[in-house]
Amino acid sequence: MTMLNFNASANVVFDPVHNSCCDLDVEKNPELKNFSSILDFMDRIPIKKALTDQRPIYRSHIDRFWKNATYDEESKVISSVVEVHGKMETILVTEALVREVVNFPDEANYPTRFPERMVKGCMLRMGYRGALNTGNYLKSKF
Repeated sequence: MTMLNFNASANVVFDPVHNSCCDLDVEKNPELKNFSSILDFMDRIPIKKALTDQRPIYRSHIDRFWKNATYDEESKVISSVVEVHGKMETILVTEALVREVVNFPDEANYPTRFPERMVKGCMLRMGYRGALNTGNYLKSKF
C-alpha cells in the first residue's frame, strides 16, 4: 500500500471567484431568459448540482483537512484526521462519495472522454463559429 503525504493548502490559491456557484434562477436573474437553450441543456447534465449547489466552505476547514491529508494509491482514498466538535475524526474522500454528493448518475467505469468527432459535432450544433482544430474553444465564438 502506497501512502502519499501532501500539504496542498500551500499550493491552493484563493480568489473571491473560486468556489462560487452559478445562480441559474430565471426569477432572480431575468437576463437569463436570453439563454433558455443553455439552461435547458444545464438541466440535463449531471454536473449541474456541482455548479449550482451553494454550501459554505471556509478556508480554515480546507487548511485543516489538507494539513494532515494522505492519499492511498491502492484504494484511491484521500484521508485526513481533523478535529470535529472537539473530537479527532478521520475523514475519507472516495470517488463513490464524490459521485453521491454531486449526484452523478453514471457509473465509475463509464467513459470520461468523448470522441473528438462527437465533440466537434456538438460544437457545430451549438453554433460555434471558431476553428474546431485548435483544441481551445472560445466563448466569444458562440
